[in-house]
Amino acid sequence: MNLAALIVTGDSALADGLLRLAAAADAHAEVAYGADEARAAWTWPALILVGADMAEDVASTGLQRRPGVVLVTPATATPETYRLAVEVGAQDVAALPDHEDWLIDAFASASEPESGWATTICVVGARGGAGASVLATALGLTASGQGLRTLLVDADPFGGGVDLMLGLEEHEGVRWHDLAERKGRLNTATLHETLPRCGDLSVLSWRRGEPVPVSDEAARSLFDAAARGFDLVIVDVPRYPGDVGRAALQAADNTFLLVPAEVRATVAADGLATALRRHTTELRLVVQGPAPGGLTPDAVAHALDLTSAGSFERDRRLPAAIDEGALERALRRGPLTEFCSKTLADLALQPYAYREEAA
Repeated sequence: MNLAALIVTGDSALADGLLRLAAAADAHAEVAYGADEARAAWTWPALILVGADMAEDVASTGLQRRPGVVLVTPATATPETYRLAVEVGAQDVAALPDHEDWLIDAFASASEPESGWATTICVVGARGGAGASVLATALGLTASGQGLRTLLVDADPFGGGVDLMLGLEEHEGVRWHDLAERKGRLNTATLHETLPRCGDLSVLSWRRGEPVPVSDEAARSLFDAAARGFDLVIVDVPRYPGDVGRAALQAADNTFLLVPAEVRATVAADGLATALRRHTTELRLVVQGPAPGGLTPDAVAHALDLTSAGSFERDRRLPAAIDEGALERALRRGPLTEFCSKTLADLALQPYAYREEAA
C-alpha cells in the first residue's frame, strides 16, 4: 500500500491518535519521531501532519515547502499555533479532538489518486414497466465489457433489486443497509473491494425485506466516493426518487428519461420531466419501441421538448432471460446492446487506470 500520510511528532499519544484516525479512513500512515527522520519521506505522501511539538524543529531543518502540510495541536489553537504553522509552511491547522472528522476526510483524500471524476448517469422510466432497470443494467454490462470500471446503483428500494437481474443476490458484499447511516467521506478503494461485482461491474443494491431509510448525508457520501473511484456510475432511479434518487440526480452528468413510444407514456413523461428538471441539469430522452399506434421517436421528442439520446426496439428475449438469470448472455447482441454501445461511444469515457497513470 502506498504511503498516504506522514505524521511528524515526538508525542506518542498524538501519534497514536492520528494513526487511529488514519485507520478509520483506511489510509496508510507512518510516524517520523523527529525532523531528521521525516526528511527521507518528506516529498512522498500527499499529506504531512506535523505535531505542534515538532514544528520548530521541522522549520529549522529547512525542509522544502510543499502542499498538503497540516499543523496538528492536541489543544485549542492559539496565536502561537498559527505562528508555528506559518514557519513550518502548513496550509491548515487542526486541533484535536475538535477536528477529528476533518482529519479523517484528509486521510481518506490523501489515500486516493487524483485521477479525475467519473461520469454519472441516471436512468428513469416514464411509467412502471418501461424497462429503466434493464436499460441501466445493460449500460453497466456494456461499459464493464469495454474495460470501464463501472458502478451500477439501485436507487429504488421497492424495485426488486438490480443485483437479482445479474444473479448477484446471494453474493456477499455491501448493500445500502450497510451505508444507511454513514457519515463522512467514503474510501473509494474500500468501496470498490466490498461491493458485489461481476467482472468490472460493481453493484450497490438493497437487502431483501423492508428497506431501511438512507440518510441524505450517506447518499451524498456514496455518490461522491463513486465519482472518485469509478469510470462510470449508472443509477436506476424510480419515478418518485426519495433521498437516494434525488442525491443521484443532483450528481448526474446526464439523466436519461426512458419513454415507451405510446401516447399515455408520453403524457406521463411530460409531468415527470418537469419534476426531474428540479434536480438534474441535463435531461435527455430515450424512446423505446415498438409503437402500437405509429408514434415516432421524433414525435415524442417534439411533444416533450427534450433532446433525444436515441431509440431502440424492445427485445422480447429479455424478460425470460432475467427470470432465468441469463441477462448478461442475452445482452451480448441485440438492439439494446447496440444502443448502449453507441451511447457509451458518444460519452468518450476514459478508463480509470489510464486516468490514474495520467494523474
